[in-house]
Amino acid sequence: MKIAVIGATGLVGSIMLQVLEERGFADAEVIAAASARSLGKRVAFADRELNVVSVDDAISMKPDFAIFSAGAAASRQYAPLFAAAGTTVIDNSSAWRKDADKPLVVPEINIDVVADDDRIIANPNCSTIQMVLALSQLHLRYRIRRLVISTYQSITGTGIRAVNQLREEEAWHALEARRVGPDATSRVDAMGEHSQAYPYQIFRNLFPHGGDFQDDGYTTEEQKLVDETRKILRDPSIAITATVARVPVVGGHSEAVNVEFHEEYDLDEARRIIASTPGVVLCDDPMHNIYPMPINSEGRDEVFVGRIRRDLSQPRTLNLWVVADNLRKGAATNAIQIMQKLIDIRNK
Repeated sequence: MKIAVIGATGLVGSIMLQVLEERGFADAEVIAAASARSLGKRVAFADRELNVVSVDDAISMKPDFAIFSAGAAASRQYAPLFAAAGTTVIDNSSAWRKDADKPLVVPEINIDVVADDDRIIANPNCSTIQMVLALSQLHLRYRIRRLVISTYQSITGTGIRAVNQLREEEAWHALEARRVGPDATSRVDAMGEHSQAYPYQIFRNLFPHGGDFQDDGYTTEEQKLVDETRKILRDPSIAITATVARVPVVGGHSEAVNVEFHEEYDLDEARRIIASTPGVVLCDDPMHNIYPMPINSEGRDEVFVGRIRRDLSQPRTLNLWVVADNLRKGAATNAIQIMQKLIDIRNK
């Protein structure tokens, strides 16, 4: 087995290498590839270090799988070249998600949409993955009519620059708390703007801005929740509206999801369905302060669901709170699970 990780020096790429090791690929031939500025670096994998090579070199090595986390532009440029060489690409960017000819996969839900000759497979957006996994079995039982979603998304979803920005702002505020008078300085004066990932301070702050704003006032992150959910659940009729907020959290994404069904549901049955969904952990005892939190999801592959309660304002409607580590199940783990499923299918 020969596996290329494209974007191996990035935040998600490093987690991909970690998950590969955890999931039994420590002895595989792993190729770490990245952009020109990372050539010559070494990255840790299992009990060894890997030399970072160019993407062109990785293509020439003809891996069985190439797992991408290098951005949409790189995916559009290089994924077809890998595919032409016979490599199966699993892409974590937005490049192929809307393409009608490319499967968009959460393996617990719809691995069956991947055909034998598919060579480019799209990994959904992190916030979509955790939500559809929590809802997939409920949709089969009651049929979802409408979703109202509010997400509280970790800075890690933006990348290492956002993580650095929060760390610098925390350090600057701690320093300023000990300063008085004319010695005080601004963060920009002290740190510069090199690591500014957001238009505003994220420390002790949040803002309703994830992705880029579109002409209709919604962001690209919000639009992904609409388009990808319909595609994965195979139901274009689901009405969906979403608001994305970025919060100063590193452990994972949280989502408040209001679900209206076509059919009436039984609350106890709904809990049982959620608890029995593969990859989902029921975490729902609010009277004892037990509910999902990103601090507990960090480093975990499961999706955690709690605060399950009936919407008292209208019929056939349920409220959920959904949390998952966006770097793992929301990105690296989901991609590697797709690969594992395809290996199993092809070896049968």
